[in-house]
Amino acid sequence: MKAIGLYRYLPIDDKESLVEEQVPDPVPSGRDLLIEVKAVSVNPVDTKVRAPKDKTEEALRILGFDASGVVKAVGEDCVLFDVGDEVYYAGNIARQGSNAEFQLVDERIVGPKPKSLSFAEAAAMPLTSITAWEALFDRLRISEGDAGKSILLIGGAGGVGSIAIQLAAKANLNVIATASRQETAAWCKSMGAHHTINHKQELLPQLQELGYKDVDYIFCMADTNEHWDGMAACIKPQGAICAIVENKRPLDMGKIRSKSVTFSWELMFTRPVFQTEDQIEQHRLLIDIAAMFDRGELKQTMTKTLSPMNAETLKEGHRLLEQGNMIGKLVIINE
Repeated sequence: MKAIGLYRYLPIDDKESLVEEQVPDPVPSGRDLLIEVKAVSVNPVDTKVRAPKDKTEEALRILGFDASGVVKAVGEDCVLFDVGDEVYYAGNIARQGSNAEFQLVDERIVGPKPKSLSFAEAAAMPLTSITAWEALFDRLRISEGDAGKSILLIGGAGGVGSIAIQLAAKANLNVIATASRQETAAWCKSMGAHHTINHKQELLPQLQELGYKDVDYIFCMADTNEHWDGMAACIKPQGAICAIVENKRPLDMGKIRSKSVTFSWELMFTRPVFQTEDQIEQHRLLIDIAAMFDRGELKQTMTKTLSPMNAETLKEGHRLLEQGNMIGKLVIINE
């Protein structure tokens, strides 16, 4: 099969940053599905994994952690899907990715593709939906009894932010999203944010202008170090903060200690990488997310497509993400 990957970790403009090769077709066993990839989304995790570092790979490392496709074969222990099923999934960062014609994925982290979405639209949704869902409902532990509480979403116009706004609004929270440009603020409002503030300015005074003394929850999807002081100032005593961007410097937990604030990390690859006993929860939540799309309760967030699937197209996708001004999601169609 055709696959696009890397041997060395290089700047995206290096001709060998991503290369195309013919590799053996994977064969499913156990609970693995063999999926014919129809479309993939490019995420910040792809650019971060590919970023320059002193490391080489003996075999082609295939990136890609968001996809939709069709089940072509199943392992002997599979019980959730059959050949011909249309699916969407984010995969496992510890295994070969979706930038290829075919991919092996454990069925417990795969969901049925939303019927109302195209393959391209569906490919935009798994990683961001899982991340947002786990952050809000598993890490911050938001439940029905929290309706009416407030949440600050830092980085609202990105892929994760776009779905987090919708899920938070559907949970009946008062949603304040950050955006630094007129077009990103408008996007956040279109996703369901009640208010927007500028994350390039001090956060608390802007919240106070909106009538908020503080907020019950914060979900940070941008630079954790950069916004740490602002989050500490904005969070309500006994509130909760969740972040997804790893910190480059140690976080001063003393800034939230006196408020007894709960802090947690969210990484949607935790369940598949560590083979946790509850990894099938990702299958279940993808079912729920698909149903929400099909009922019209959620909007898909694809804003740009590229094709065909090859090394040059993927390089262009990485370049666009590294510019740092993407709104919504970028999808590459496997044609």
